[in-house]
Amino acid sequence: MPREPIEEGEGFLTEVCWRYYLNGQTQAEVAREMGVTRLRVNQAIQKAKALGLVNIQIESPFLIRLELQRKLEQEFGISKALVVPADTKNYDNHAPVGTALAHYLSTTLKTEPWKKIGVSWGVTLQKALERLPYQELPDLEILALMGGTAAGSSFNAFSIASGFADRFNAQYSHLVAPIYLPEGLDKDLFLSQDIYASHIERCLAADAVLLVVGDVSDLSFMVKYGLPKDVRMEALREAGAVGDVLGRFLDANGNEINHPINDRTVGVDLTALAGIPNKILTAAGAHKVNIMRAAITRGLVDTLVTDDLTAEMLLETQ
Repeated sequence: MPREPIEEGEGFLTEVCWRYYLNGQTQAEVAREMGVTRLRVNQAIQKAKALGLVNIQIESPFLIRLELQRKLEQEFGISKALVVPADTKNYDNHAPVGTALAHYLSTTLKTEPWKKIGVSWGVTLQKALERLPYQELPDLEILALMGGTAAGSSFNAFSIASGFADRFNAQYSHLVAPIYLPEGLDKDLFLSQDIYASHIERCLAADAVLLVVGDVSDLSFMVKYGLPKDVRMEALREAGAVGDVLGRFLDANGNEINHPINDRTVGVDLTALAGIPNKILTAAGAHKVNIMRAAITRGLVDTLVTDDLTAEMLLETQ
């Protein structure tokens, strides 16, 4: 039976616990960032334990920052925003939002009859995997939405898809191809092969997809490890790119840039992707704000998982 919401104050208790248990901040750091005494932080932790808010993970219907969530939903027209507090002293744009995605998925899959989930790849999804509790969902299939790269294999399409399947005791299917085809190879002909065509068809029948984005800098895993040697980061910027979704580079308005790299990308087409009913984007960091906004503008986001610092910067772009 669902727990009745605790009167006012649950948001405060949950934020204290999130910072202390999941961000790994000390009680003194939590007190300083929240503008309260250390004693009050300690009392909040004890009260949260007594009320059952803390049981290895934070059990709350709230993921804090309710006002920011409401503003994001209204300003950008997305169905749901989940905003978690960042550790401003030791900023990590992957772990807190990855943890939030894990919490959201484990909770949602208890009630939603999803049978197919498409996944992209990257550090944020790896962090979500590390926090994801084990669930028995043998009828679920995890589908890789894009090809992969041999470098950086711990965050690659292959390990991410199989990793999620392992946490859910589910089936999985890889798109066994590179993220970018060699120059001159006919992509349409390549993807018309039965093994690829049938995989992409299943991807487009997904109930939900897990997306990440990257900017156009050395901070981007895609730029650092995925780009072919003949494609320069500077050329992508000159063509107007602010980042990529599933390896396709977009401008600030969410349009694919006029550059040959987009014609070489192996994966689900972004226009087709927009028709999937539950598109979940998990991203944070100042360097990702522009590509996050572009993805939202393109219609690729139904649920946004981010942190409070990024949410505020994203709202400033409106």
